[in-house]
Amino acid sequence: MDPTLGNMASCQLALLLLLLGSMSAPSSPPAGPLGRVFQYIDLHQDEFVQLPGGQTLPIPPVILAELGNDPKKATVCFYGHLDVQPARQEDGWLTDPYTLTEVDGKLYGRGATDNKGPVLAWINADLPVNLKFIMEGMEEAGSLALEELVRREKNRFFSSVDYIVISDNLWISQRKPALVYGMRGNSYFTVEVKCRDQDFHSGTFGGILNEPMADLVALLGGLVDASGHILVPGIYDHVAPLTEEEQKMYEAIDLDLEEYRNSSQVKRFLFDTKEEILMHLWRYPSLSIHGIEGAFDEPGAKTVIPGRVTGKFSIRLVPHMNTSVVEKQVERHLEYIFSKRNSSNKMAVSMTLGLLPWTANITDNQYLAAKKAIKTVFGTEPDMIQDGSTIPIARIFQDIIQKSVLMLPLGAVDDGEHAQNEKINRWNYIEGSKLFAAFFLEVAQLHINDRNSPA
Repeated sequence: MDPTLGNMASCQLALLLLLLGSMSAPSSPPAGPLGRVFQYIDLHQDEFVQLPGGQTLPIPPVILAELGNDPKKATVCFYGHLDVQPARQEDGWLTDPYTLTEVDGKLYGRGATDNKGPVLAWINADLPVNLKFIMEGMEEAGSLALEELVRREKNRFFSSVDYIVISDNLWISQRKPALVYGMRGNSYFTVEVKCRDQDFHSGTFGGILNEPMADLVALLGGLVDASGHILVPGIYDHVAPLTEEEQKMYEAIDLDLEEYRNSSQVKRFLFDTKEEILMHLWRYPSLSIHGIEGAFDEPGAKTVIPGRVTGKFSIRLVPHMNTSVVEKQVERHLEYIFSKRNSSNKMAVSMTLGLLPWTANITDNQYLAAKKAIKTVFGTEPDMIQDGSTIPIARIFQDIIQKSVLMLPLGAVDDGEHAQNEKINRWNYIEGSKLFAAFFLEVAQLHINDRNSPA
């Protein structure tokens, strides 16, 4: 891990642990209206925004922590991650990416919205429930061994857990809150084309070789067309047909296409309507080409012919798609394209990652509690949305622990997670702290009702 990155994440971890150590769960929900909690959060928001200095702690792969163990209370498990992707100010940041900087009500910094702001917002809320934390330090590196840990702790740390919450997503708008009930999976591929281990000089060998780069460009170019349609035969065979009920859900989403396009800083999208945009983000698979390893990518001119290159691409999967089936479909398609080139080079295709999609039951009590909390804080019903990205831990929790998993995002659509100038709005962060407090109260009441209901 980059030292600067480690110091920033360690600083945030120190704040998390300090707060965990200094708070105690009340024996019952706060007396009086929830407004008193909200008022406290408002009055202390400057303290919530500031980060402590002078304290650093190493970041282990996973931290398991708990606050309260009253068996009469509901137990909520919150997942978050403390690691971030590397960033440098010279790459286009307007501020130091590892110094939280507020500009016009926006809190800029690497990891501000993914996932440190939501993590700290949980800590800011009052606690009428038992709270367990699973904080990961290797999410951006692929969550190594996390599934193994969850299986090992199923009947220990997670045995008392009633609900699981993840706040690692964004809204679909800038001001209207949302709940996420589905995410796509991901199959990640590499395709290598090799002539030899050493590179060639184009003046000596150009024109007399099947160049690996030319082969690779043809392979990558044969994966998806200009309209975004995946060219792999059979890839859409298991995509569920669009129902009338689902169509109405897309129509109900509050998405301003012009605002969305401007916040994304793109000239135009591939589709013109809100419904088409959402369906191709959520319910249809997509293929993205990520990079080429072994190619010359430095500034200036260099006349090398790479002897071996590796292309990297991924397919976002939707429900009913099978990773092993997708793997075979991709392999057959690339083998067909390569055979048509009659190249003397060797090609090797590998699926390095296969993650299934995740879907929640939106009629589950935890989602109903979250809707009520959003109504209390924001005065509106949330958008019920899906997320085109992949968070593997959601499916792991659901399959292994077999408890309800809720995606409760805080960030606005223009927060720019993983990008230059990532931020979270102060308003989202502070109102999000109130949202979590209201959610805790709803869950606590839900748990009481369940305990008192006849068997």
